[in-house]
Amino acid sequence: MTQESSPVQPHAGQRELVLRVMPMPADSNHNGDVFGGWIMAQVDIAGSILPARLSRGRIATVAVNEFVFKQPVSVGDLLSFYATVTRVGRTSVTVHVEVMAERDPENLHVVKVTEANLTYVAIDREGKPRPITI
Repeated sequence: MTQESSPVQPHAGQRELVLRVMPMPADSNHNGDVFGGWIMAQVDIAGSILPARLSRGRIATVAVNEFVFKQPVSVGDLLSFYATVTRVGRTSVTVHVEVMAERDPENLHVVKVTEANLTYVAIDREGKPRPITI
């Protein structure tokens, strides 16, 4: 990869939009609220983007340090996932993820629905931790 085409490395404290998705009816319960497990899976995907970029290789989720559901998510909400690197260790990266929902397009308002802190570890081909070189 040339200098001009190398990916931009995230810096600690820099908030970045990493994922946007709209939940579908199959992702919801009979009341129309989106399953918490579906949201957790999306947060894990979103949270992994910056650590994978930083570590330049495979990573694995090793901890969900905190997960807070602030408001229910409904089918039709447009969810934006923002990630911030909060800590880079020798082999691990901790990320804070905030999930914002855009609701009611005719009378648009945006609300924070979820936030979480997750830790990922850089791994080699055998699944063993490896150092992160920035």
